[in-house]
Amino acid sequence: MADSEIRDVFVAGLRNAHAMENQALSIMKPQLKRIENYPEVAEKLDRHIRETDRQIVRLEEILDGLDEDKSTLKDMVLSFTGSAAALGHAVAGDEILKNAFANFAFENYEAAAYKSLLAIAEAGGYGTATTGLQANRSEELAMAEWISGNLVALTTKFLSLRQSGDTAKV
Repeated sequence: MADSEIRDVFVAGLRNAHAMENQALSIMKPQLKRIENYPEVAEKLDRHIRETDRQIVRLEEILDGLDEDKSTLKDMVLSFTGSAAALGHAVAGDEILKNAFANFAFENYEAAAYKSLLAIAEAGGYGTATTGLQANRSEELAMAEWISGNLVALTTKFLSLRQSGDTAKV
């Protein structure tokens, strides 16, 4: 593959990642506003929202270094679909659990996207991008691990709240 083709794939992947992170924000922010009975989840989600903001900045810095812009259209479309997904869980009686499942899947999806971008960066000789991409990937993997490590406790708390008649939904 020619260097220009690798660059095109890399830029497209960076733009996709930028849009993906905006989608993540549009999923997490509505969740955070609705959490009442799960302060540990709210705290972690709030921290990850701030991490995601930094991830977006890292991606913009990489794109700027390549003299490329983000894709506003991709950002808008994926933000809209993220908001729709978050709204879909809001009507479920087990919203907190559905959100945890979806967040776990999405964090792993994001980590996979960064793993691929790191491989493209290596193939194209974009070594200056690897630090930011690796930082983003590490944060996504850490969030996925946190969700995985807390899923049993979250489910148990959900069941306990529901059994006692308290709001178990969020």
